[in-house]
Order: sequence, then C-alpha cells, then structure tokens
Amino acid sequence: MMQWHIVCDFDGTITRTDVIDTILQRFADPSWEAIEDQWLKGEIGSRECLSRQLSLVRALPAELLAYFDTVEIDPDFPDFVDLVIGLGASIEVVSDGIEQGIARILARHYVTLLPILANRLRQVDHHSWRIDFPYASDACRAASGNCKCKSAPRGKRVLVIGDGRSDMCVAASADFVFAKDSLAEHCERNGIPYARFDSFADLPALLNQLPTHVANAPSYSRDQQELFTHV
Repeated sequence: MMQWHIVCDFDGTITRTDVIDTILQRFADPSWEAIEDQWLKGEIGSRECLSRQLSLVRALPAELLAYFDTVEIDPDFPDFVDLVIGLGASIEVVSDGIEQGIARILARHYVTLLPILANRLRQVDHHSWRIDFPYASDACRAASGNCKCKSAPRGKRVLVIGDGRSDMCVAASADFVFAKDSLAEHCERNGIPYARFDSFADLPALLNQLPTHVANAPSYSRDQQELFTHV
C-alpha cells in the first residue's frame, strides 16, 4: 500500500460519539441547537457553525480535560493503524473537531504518532473559548472549518475512512471510501466507489477482499483492483 494515503475522520469514526456535540450538550447555552439546525439545513457551513457554537461554551480547562478522558475509541483502531503503516501506507487523522481533544484521546489509547489535522480550541478567559481553523480554505465548497480535500496529497491514491457530512466532499474526489452511517448512504446515492463497514475490525478483511465487497458499486481501476487483491 505504499502508493496510498489514508484520510481518516475522528468523531463517529474512530470514536463512538461526537466529541463536540457532547461538549455542547454539557457546557454550552442551549441556543447552540438552533445554530446546529441552520447547519443541518445547509444555511451555514461548519466553520460558521462551530465558531458560533463554541463561543457559547462555558467550561474550565479541567472540565474539558476530564471529559476528554472519558471518551472511548473503536478498540480495533490502534491495530488497524499498525497494519496499514506496516504495509507502507501513510495515514492522517483529518477532522472538523478539536485537535487538543483528539490528541489527548488517542494518546490515552496509545496512538501517539499519527499526524492530526483539526481545528484548535483557544481559551479566551478562565471559562470561555473560541475555535481557530488552521486548515480552512476560502475555496472550500462545503465552507468547512477543516477543508479535508486539502489533506489529499498529489501523487498518491486516497482512501477516505469516515461516517458523515464532513467527509462527503473529500469522498467525492477520493480513489476509494470505507464508509458507514450517512457517508455510506451518500456514496450509494452519488455513485462513489465505497465499501461499508461497522468497525475497524472489518477493515483488514476489506483491504484483502474489497472487490467481492463492492460487486454492485461503480467500477474502479485495474490498479485499484491489483492493490487491494495483493495487500
């Protein structure tokens, strides 16, 4: 897999829950839900949504850290990382979530060497916050906080692993997608080559048997077939 780069989502993909949603539920003024509705209706992009929502959070740093330390990940994710790195692929966690939370959660599960591309939480005063977007792009069609399409390097095939709306744009330009939940439905509706999965325990087999798992999906190149049948 030396020619492959893996773009892996975090919230709902590596984790079972959405970290930012839980922060908002626990620590934000309830008006965050009205902002969420605007985003779900496509009236605003995630960058504006997150910026407005995180400004409503009132929490001490210790409270946020204590919450991060309760978040569990898919137990098979660390082994999957070891597998694909051993096979020569590159992999990054690319998220529209919070970099500090992702790093702390992964470190607690002994995943410490992966590059993380995500938004950054900044403290305004002792209990107020803002969110910065170092990976945003004014050209992003989805107006995302983190333009995931920017993370796809030239000269490599791109495999996207994800579950939801923040992954849809990059999935459209990827060579292949491992998808669950609403991302799988999006790929099905839009003819994007994908394989459905439920947990990272499924993915080693998909790497080996991908052609039989996507018999009814749009066709993909001979190079892709050879890659997946020789992993």
